[in-house]
Amino acid sequence: MSRHQNRSIPGKPTAAGSAADHPPLNAADRALFYLTASITGATVMMIELLGTRIIGPFYGVSMIVWSSLLSTALFALSIGYLVGGRLADTEPRLRLSHILLLTGVLIAIIPLMSKPVQLATDGLGLRWGALSSALILFAPCLAGLGMVGPYVIKITTRGMERVGRTAGTVYAISTLGSVFGTLLLGFYLLPIFGTVSIVLSLSVLLLTLALALATYEKLRLGASLSLPLWVATTAGLVAAVIFGVGGVSGTRDYPGSNVLFEQETPYGWVRVVDQPEAGVRWLMSGGSTIGAEDLASGRGLFDYLQVAGLLPLFNRDGKSALLVGLGAGHLVNLYNRLGIVTDSIEIDPAVARAASEYFSFEGSGEVWVADARYQIRKIERQYDFIIHDTFTGGSEPIHLLSREMFIELKAQLKPGGVMVLNMVGFNIEGERAPVEAVARTLDSVFPHRRNFLGSPDSRLSDFIFFVSDAPLELQVGNSPLLREAADWLRSREITIPGDGGVLITDDFNPLETLNLRKSAYYRKILIERVGREVLFR
Repeated sequence: MSRHQNRSIPGKPTAAGSAADHPPLNAADRALFYLTASITGATVMMIELLGTRIIGPFYGVSMIVWSSLLSTALFALSIGYLVGGRLADTEPRLRLSHILLLTGVLIAIIPLMSKPVQLATDGLGLRWGALSSALILFAPCLAGLGMVGPYVIKITTRGMERVGRTAGTVYAISTLGSVFGTLLLGFYLLPIFGTVSIVLSLSVLLLTLALALATYEKLRLGASLSLPLWVATTAGLVAAVIFGVGGVSGTRDYPGSNVLFEQETPYGWVRVVDQPEAGVRWLMSGGSTIGAEDLASGRGLFDYLQVAGLLPLFNRDGKSALLVGLGAGHLVNLYNRLGIVTDSIEIDPAVARAASEYFSFEGSGEVWVADARYQIRKIERQYDFIIHDTFTGGSEPIHLLSREMFIELKAQLKPGGVMVLNMVGFNIEGERAPVEAVARTLDSVFPHRRNFLGSPDSRLSDFIFFVSDAPLELQVGNSPLLREAADWLRSREITIPGDGGVLITDDFNPLETLNLRKSAYYRKILIERVGREVLFR
């Protein structure tokens, strides 16, 4: 047989869309298949990133969740590549349009499956529960997306001498699609649309692409499947997605809780939730409570506020403060009453908005919406006080707890200024490794440190560190009221050694791993606080 001839072996069927049964491709044909590779590449990354918004509120957004999603994506794609390659060579009845149709349906049912799957896997614990949820929810559709590449390569290959070039082109286009999808989702879509809306839109996009490919297969390949049937099937699925799944996801009911505000941003799913029977208003970001207020009085309810509120006792002349991590803004209000002008840094614009509109926050200084590491380098002033309060439930932004970060913060303190850092950890001997690591890291930058507990009788407590380049002495004078406050603060003082923990740096930061047990325990506390139902979309 000449190398220019292309014949099938008698008695052996050829694969759908292979060079043997496909007419010569023109520029429009190739554009359609390259567009398919690009769209599916973008969808892979968007599903992977959206996975944190789907299981993050229930399992937390930690290294465990990210590891679960990344490993699920890689595992599913490898299965898709393997199965897709074999079927492209051996199964003539399975066409590319079938794969995209099925994948679109698998994506559409993710919002319906999310809650029952996570409830079913909750008993497996944080690690295996998050991994199992990721596998069940996302592996099927990601495997389907992985099958597309081998099919496109098979269809667009002309001659063995072009296999390498064709494969390289397809994977390059697919990867560029992934880049585009990642930027589109993070920069534009998430701040405007909700997670469920984007997931359903991806489903509709794939269903529409499947219909376009079915039309192509009908016109160019003479596929036996009826085009009107494909149109009716796809239209029915699109309607079911929009009105069925969309309707279910849009009519959420949280018994005993009223959602007053919610907004998705690149940083989290921010909500304000009232629980009238408990008399509490919560500020939530993903699977964390970052603010709590008494509905009747507007008073902040977190224990550490009482301790951090006494920060001015260490420097009675201080009149300026910087708060890193705004939360609901209760500390700013407290310092306002003491005549301290407080600037704030908050990474999430929805948190800043919620604090202003739904809590009693009244800013007295600047409110910068930015990442703290970035913003601190731009500040050209120094402060008497700095409050470092970036705890977000099961995990902290660990890049804000390194030695390098503390050096940057110290540079923003006036001589004799005081910084207070709040961190949640286990109040049990032998389980304080993360707390001791932070203590050692603080000691490497500040010569003086005192430590206090927010909840001395609780297993999980706020650890509030006060650090300075000057001795930390309570300045109460002859005031009976201040003396009483100082006595109360001393009753919560605790000794934390700073010589046995890990030194946290930007290069070596095991804090998230050290906090795994705390993250799992925090989930239990969170469910007790707000209820399991509130954690689902």
